[in-house]
Amino acid sequence: MRNFLRCLAILFALTQASGAKPLNYVLPEETATLRPGPGVETAGVCMSCHSVDYINTQPPRSGKEFWEGEVKKMIKSYHAPISEADAKAIADYLAKTY
Repeated sequence: MRNFLRCLAILFALTQASGAKPLNYVLPEETATLRPGPGVETAGVCMSCHSVDYINTQPPRSGKEFWEGEVKKMIKSYHAPISEADAKAIADYLAKTY
């Protein structure tokens, strides 16, 4: 981790010294929406990190175990700020709706 941070610092210094400008980009407008169903409001928190398209590209009718695993992954790997109660509600919603 220390080497990674050192590399980032060097890269930052080099880009600053070279006069490189930061990259800016505009994301396309969201076109997909969450499907209606019990828990859709709670699942809306997922859109703070990714689009609905991420959900739509998952295998259809994957079941509760799959969605519980996906929600746990978002919490543990990506540090999604989701409470235990909300995680259950989100997984239930996704399993029933997708």
